[in-house]
Amino acid sequence: MSMSPTRVESAVSSCRPSNVEPVELSASSLSTTAPEYLRELKAELAAEGYQPAELSVSASFGEDCSLATQREADRLRDVVRAGAFLGVGVVRVEIDAVGDREKVRPALEALEERARREGVTLSVDGLDVST
Repeated sequence: MSMSPTRVESAVSSCRPSNVEPVELSASSLSTTAPEYLRELKAELAAEGYQPAELSVSASFGEDCSLATQREADRLRDVVRAGAFLGVGVVRVEIDAVGDREKVRPALEALEERARREGVTLSVDGLDVST
């Protein structure tokens, strides 16, 4: 009985080495998340032989305030969009502080769904969103 190849196996079955270096970018190093800036940055990175593989960002949900939580979630959504635009596979979120886990968890679950729709994986450190 033969097993059919997985999607990953099929996609890489005829791959060949590429002369690019994968890099992790920090969201704090981006001047803006505007598409025109990201387009130029992506082209400049490619010209230098770099491929953005990950985009990391620090987040703080320290205030026990729904509006502050929403502002931070909106900022992270912009980072996810920027990561998708740049072609990263993973957006890594490091949460520094959490005021109210019950307010933050739904925001991060929505962000995770958004990342999935944008074609990137969301990795969150500092708060377990699945419990």
